[in-house]
Amino acid sequence: NDGDGIRTTVFLKGCNMHCTWCHNPETIAHTNDILSYAENCIGCGKCFAVCPHGAHIMEDGQRKLLRHKCVGCGKCVEVCYAEALRFSSKCMTTEEVMAHILQDTSYYQYSGGGVTLSGGEVFCQRDFAESIVDACREKEIPVAVETNLLHSFEHIKPILQKLDLVMFDIKLMDSQLHKKYTGTDNHLILENAKELDKLGIPMIIRTPLIPGITDTDENLQAIAAFTASLKNCRVYELLNFNPLGDSKYTALGRENPYKKERPLDEDRLAHIRALLQNYHIKIS
Repeated sequence: NDGDGIRTTVFLKGCNMHCTWCHNPETIAHTNDILSYAENCIGCGKCFAVCPHGAHIMEDGQRKLLRHKCVGCGKCVEVCYAEALRFSSKCMTTEEVMAHILQDTSYYQYSGGGVTLSGGEVFCQRDFAESIVDACREKEIPVAVETNLLHSFEHIKPILQKLDLVMFDIKLMDSQLHKKYTGTDNHLILENAKELDKLGIPMIIRTPLIPGITDTDENLQAIAAFTASLKNCRVYELLNFNPLGDSKYTALGRENPYKKERPLDEDRLAHIRALLQNYHIKIS
């Protein structure tokens, strides 16, 4: 789902939206979170010895990370050979990222693939993202971006013009509901979608199907109508609910509000596709 062919996806940390259903919650914060995987712990006790703030305790026979005491210094990560403690990201230069990307050049060439920048939100690190895009273009590697489009268009237009494909979500057409579930209204996103369309760059519009929230007939019909008004939308993708982020919430020490939700069944998906077939857009 990250674009054509075989691709390398680069995830950039930090997001300016806070979708309540995010399945990559470790990418939201701009800081480097520590992920705690209790099932990997071998009980060596090294984290207790090196933590300067006493953030690790034993509770009910298991090691527990006290996040209110943790300052993210990473001393425990450095000594945890079982990888029960890991950083959610690492600082890299453009050159280091490109070293990984260039290993798979032949795959891109033979499959029609390339590189996709994702997140988090790519344009929260716009300058770094553009440096990767420029480096890829120098090597004639196609580049796509997955973005929420929640930025000043003039700020992101220079990098958009260098891309081969832009993928973005329209989650909810109702502005108040959008703000309730993502932390921001959708006015800028919709206006930017229209401006992006004027650039003539191929785009893919997506809607994550969140049970009872984004998957309503009314919402999906409104998004389909908007999508049909854009000339350069290749396809409208319906992304079934993804429950795989639950382990990440646990690793971050957070509650997952959608823990009990499951993907939509085939009957519901068939109903949605039939509902949208008259909008004359390609649906995936």
